[in-house]
Amino acid sequence: MIGPIEAEIITIGDELLIGQVINTNQAYIAEQLSLVGVRVAAMTTVGDTMEEILAAFGDAWRRRQVVVATGGLGPTHDDLTKKALCRFFQTDLVVNDGLRSHIELLLQRRNISWNPAADEQTRVPRTAALLPNPVGTAPGMLFREAAKLFFVLPGVPYEMKEIVDGSIVPLLTSTISGSAIRHRTLRTTGITESMLAHKLGNLEEILEWASLAFLPSPTGVRLRLTVHDHDDTRATQRIAVAEEKIRSRVEPYIYGTGTEELEDVLGQLLAKRGLTIAVAESCTGGHVADRITNVSGSSAYFGRGVITYSNASKIALLGVPPELIELRGAVSREVAEAMAAGIRASAGSDIGLSTTGIAGPTGGTPEKPVGLVWIGYADATAALAKKFQFGDGRLRFKERASQAALEVVRRRILRLD
Repeated sequence: MIGPIEAEIITIGDELLIGQVINTNQAYIAEQLSLVGVRVAAMTTVGDTMEEILAAFGDAWRRRQVVVATGGLGPTHDDLTKKALCRFFQTDLVVNDGLRSHIELLLQRRNISWNPAADEQTRVPRTAALLPNPVGTAPGMLFREAAKLFFVLPGVPYEMKEIVDGSIVPLLTSTISGSAIRHRTLRTTGITESMLAHKLGNLEEILEWASLAFLPSPTGVRLRLTVHDHDDTRATQRIAVAEEKIRSRVEPYIYGTGTEELEDVLGQLLAKRGLTIAVAESCTGGHVADRITNVSGSSAYFGRGVITYSNASKIALLGVPPELIELRGAVSREVAEAMAAGIRASAGSDIGLSTTGIAGPTGGTPEKPVGLVWIGYADATAALAKKFQFGDGRLRFKERASQAALEVVRRRILRLD
């Protein structure tokens, strides 16, 4: 198969159309296809009706060289994909003995008895090549017609990923040539999209090497570089040049690449330097500690986190002087610094981190509006606090405040401030 290759992704399920389930399958499949040189030209989502599924199959198969469909492979009455495949490819369902053995073993490991639903899962279209699903009962399937490929995957995201990574990516990598696509995503925080664009300056010096997309979110802006080339080595070189040009202009704001989260990067910094951290949270309600402990191995550098939501808890657990709260208010530079110093002292950690703010939608004043947060930091040399204003939206506020808190620590460790 000679590139460039175009693909279409079909996702099946009423739950996707009504917004009950977020369609993450499309994004994952598209990214993996792109990484092996396949351009996703279209995405289609249809409901659980035979007519719509068949129409989507027909349109995609006529237009594209690669089709990837997900969903509807379960054993219930609304799972129609296998029946639709039989009609579309003019075949019938048969019991696959190898699949039956796999399902039997899977159910035994989960202490589940054999049942009619399991029996139904052993039946697959006769002409399909099966793609192993090590974590579920529904295998992936592949139909071929000359140089065209039609993949069908279960809709459960973790099962879909197993088959994409274990079967589809290796197969496409071995059959596609003549098309190289490279992506590089630089993750920034603490700077707006417009300010990033301003600091990057003349974008033509970057765009002559790669295309560039700005992808803003509540916690930062992702800068996605993309290169399409016929030569693999040249594609890699072009994206490296483009990345270097970006880094030379906005390096302090780039905390990671790809899918790295700020807590991953910070955890690596803390572990590498042998530092420990403790957290005292008010307005973020434990979100900072939650993110830190999302990282495997975080017990090496994180030993304590407390939620001191009330003034009384700030006094009792962190040693914040009551007169300080009375004089300056709980949401203030002085209290944030005292909280950070207090949690550092009580935990015996190298770093103390704190948050105190007004998440809203109530509680704000002209002097201290909703969205205000002070983030405190303390180490052996200093105690300080930084002021941020994140606007309204309680959950979005907590997300942004926790990101800013982790970034305060990263920048202090790297001496970027």
